[in-house]
Amino acid sequence: MKKYINSGNIDTRSGFGAGMDELGKTHENVVALCADLTGSLKLNDFEKNHPERFFQTGIAEANMMGMAAGMTIGGKIPYATTFANFATGRVYDQIRQSIAYSNKNVKICASHAGLTLGEDGATHQILEDLGLMKMLPGMTVINTCDYNQTKAATIAIADHDGPVYLRFGRPSVANFTEKDGKFEIGKAVHLLEGSDVTIVATGHLVWEAIKAAEELNENGISAEVINIHTIKPLDDEAILNSVKKTRCIVTCEEHNYLGGLGESVARVLATNDPAPQEFVATQDTFGESGTPAELMEKYGLNTKSIVAAVNKVLTRK
Repeated sequence: MKKYINSGNIDTRSGFGAGMDELGKTHENVVALCADLTGSLKLNDFEKNHPERFFQTGIAEANMMGMAAGMTIGGKIPYATTFANFATGRVYDQIRQSIAYSNKNVKICASHAGLTLGEDGATHQILEDLGLMKMLPGMTVINTCDYNQTKAATIAIADHDGPVYLRFGRPSVANFTEKDGKFEIGKAVHLLEGSDVTIVATGHLVWEAIKAAEELNENGISAEVINIHTIKPLDDEAILNSVKKTRCIVTCEEHNYLGGLGESVARVLATNDPAPQEFVATQDTFGESGTPAELMEKYGLNTKSIVAAVNKVLTRK
């Protein structure tokens, strides 16, 4: 069984900041907009090195989205940045009307997503954003798993023509993907080969899925693990090829089970090759204040929960 090594815990938002700093040197049309959260989005280096391309909009997210849409008309590639809750729920109308409807080349980059925002509590912990954004026609939706992948995705979306929602987080998590690896939008990454069950995971749950597969392997269960970094367009082929072999699947996400990755996978299976599925996700609930680890434990978003879901789905084969 292949082993993945954690090169050191680091927050995925720092991967975004590193990607933006690199883009500033290589893409002269890239501009950054921030809603009074420069430090939180790790944009300090971009602001310092490219002040003429950095726009501090203040706590006015709706205006920021309108500004970003307008900048595309002049050929700019705007990265509109704030917390995930404010980047989606607060400004959904502006995104729908000014960006998605007219297919503007805006990159909406959202930090502090999901329960792992932690102590800031339910008002800031959005668990509906992937569903909101994937339902917008033409919107590409990406949820990265670690520092390296977030940096790579940040750079890759600059060359993608069309609106993108890029989601990442606040806590320090395992950094285990290839440094300077290629990021291909819409292409799943096979991490582990297996024959008994398919585990597809996104974001912070990818590392938990790897650890779950290692534990399952010790108990004689062969788990295939796939990193789904792009929620939309979904890599249907990768999912179907795996399930054709394993005949059951567990989906893992730091998001409501309604509207997220799990439902997209269920659609693929229902319309092509039905198979038993279990969901590791929040169960139609808001979050609460607590440390990231405490919240992931309480809401069932960790290695233990994935192992339990695998054992359950295996009884349904």
